[in-house]
Formats: sequence, C-alpha cells, structure tokens
Amino acid sequence: MAIVKSMLRQHGQGAFKLYEDTTELGEMIVSVNGDRLTAYHTQVAPEAQGKGYAKQLLNAMVDYARTQHLRVQPLCPFVLTQFQNHPERYADLWTESVS
Repeated sequence: MAIVKSMLRQHGQGAFKLYEDTTELGEMIVSVNGDRLTAYHTQVAPEAQGKGYAKQLLNAMVDYARTQHLRVQPLCPFVLTQFQNHPERYADLWTESVS
C-alpha cells in the first residue's frame, strides 16, 4: 500500500512524496508562503503510472491546504486540470482570480 509523506522544510519549500515500502514512486513539489500553497510539479515513476498515485498526491496536498487554511495556486498542469475539471471539489481552495 502506498503512503504519502509531507516533506515541507522550515522555509515552506518541499514536497509531498509517495512511497510504497521504502521506494519513492511519486512527488508533488510545493511551496508555502503566507496563506498560499503553490503546487509546481507532480511526477509519478513510469512503472507506477495508471495506479491513481498522482490523485493520491493531490488529495494529500488538498487535505493539508484545507487543514492549514491555505489557498492553492496550481502552477502544476495536473493540479490545474483537476481544479478546472472539478471546481465543486476545490472551490474553497482556488478561484481563477487567485493572483
């Protein structure tokens, strides 16, 4: 079973990393500045694609943002596409006018 770990450093830079046992299979690179979480990039290892791992990373980031009362700036194409395709799920975190 894959698990996601938050790896945010003191200055708000870091990632959500997805592991199966001790093998890293994916990551979402993010930063936190004030009340804003910026999602830059999501990547899943080629051998792990198609198993829903990118969505698992997204869910972990969204849960973290909600818990910390953060707005999300989705620069990552995967995150942006999910926010655009499912606005009802992410309306509390993102609007197209977030600058």
